[in-house]
Formats: sequence, C-alpha cells, structure tokens
Amino acid sequence: MKAALFLLCCLALAGCGRRGAPQPPGPASAITYPHSYPAP
Repeated sequence: MKAALFLLCCLALAGCGRRGAPQPPGPASAITYPHSYPAP
C-alpha cells in the first residue's frame, strides 16, 4: 500500500513542472511582452 501511494505521489509531482523558461504561445514576431521600457 505504501508503494502505491509513493508511486502516485511521484507521478503527480512529475507532471507539475516543465523544463525551461515559460514562453507565450504564438510566433515570436507576434509576442509583445516582455519589452524594454524607454530610458528615463
């Protein structure tokens, strides 16, 4: 029973993260943010 619970916890935690930085969907030319602000 403990092994099944351990396996379930591992599988649940494995699906939470993704590798790399988050990227917005769509082509790179259509992404507005993040953008740099003009110098003061």
